[in-house]
Amino acid sequence: MKWLLCSGLLAIISTCHHEAPKAVPVSEDGSLPLTLTTFNIRYEDPGERDWKAWPNRIGRLVKSIHTMNPDVFGVQECLHGQAADLRASLPDYDFHGVGRDDGKRAGEYAAIFFRRDRFEKTDGGTFWLSDEPEKPGSMTWGNGFPRTATWVRLVDRSTGRGFCVFNTHWDHRNQYSRERAAPLIAKRIGSRPHPEEPLVLLGDFNATEGNPAVDYFVGKSVTLAGTKQAPWSTPLIDTYQILHADVKNRRTLHFWQGNRDGWVKVDHILVSHGAKVEASDIKVERAREEQPSDHFPVWAKVRWK
Repeated sequence: MKWLLCSGLLAIISTCHHEAPKAVPVSEDGSLPLTLTTFNIRYEDPGERDWKAWPNRIGRLVKSIHTMNPDVFGVQECLHGQAADLRASLPDYDFHGVGRDDGKRAGEYAAIFFRRDRFEKTDGGTFWLSDEPEKPGSMTWGNGFPRTATWVRLVDRSTGRGFCVFNTHWDHRNQYSRERAAPLIAKRIGSRPHPEEPLVLLGDFNATEGNPAVDYFVGKSVTLAGTKQAPWSTPLIDTYQILHADVKNRRTLHFWQGNRDGWVKVDHILVSHGAKVEASDIKVERAREEQPSDHFPVWAKVRWK
């Protein structure tokens, strides 16, 4: 009888045991392919009803993410309850981020999700877009809400190759705040661990191509906050622009209208040089009521040799 009880307990214990994540083969040549997404998911607004209400659209949002099938994706306007819903709905992904109001759970997250079976997180953090970047909730550049950038260093379990991802959400009204944010993020990018490794910068910039704060990252000479800036020494590649420079209808902030007519593309995925951009697009659902957010997500497939 004792033997039977012990056997039963061992069976239960072995059933409950979770093995370490298995590596997912990437490529035989050691290259680093990534599918990336940036998605402003629209904060949960209790005043929104019907198809716009969060409980009615989270299923559409999760379906959209599954369709794009990103290895890494960043979200913006994500409140703590929404983050919990996404983590429960996307068990294949790990999560990194904090609330912008207190550095814990209060306020919107600019969070990063990444495949838990493929990547190991070795470092990461959040800083505030202000003169006091380490102070949670700090605002010194005229923006009405705290603005942040979240970053994480990941290592591909299959190849041992590391890379960094930065996700940010800029102010929607104050251009001075955006122009101060760009060089701060560039400075943090330059001081990241292992600066020789591939880099991804994504987010809702609340600014389109042609805005000096955006153009700074792609190596253009611009004036930011009244100061002439020399071209950034390590410019990035705009994954959408490099493949779709002639596309005029590229709207991502659609205000629940569900069409991409116009130039209002404020959501961007930028990557370091050396990457080949294999594909990129803006994901639009068929009908207005099928949109999971008031922003369309942007995705890209890139590969570093």
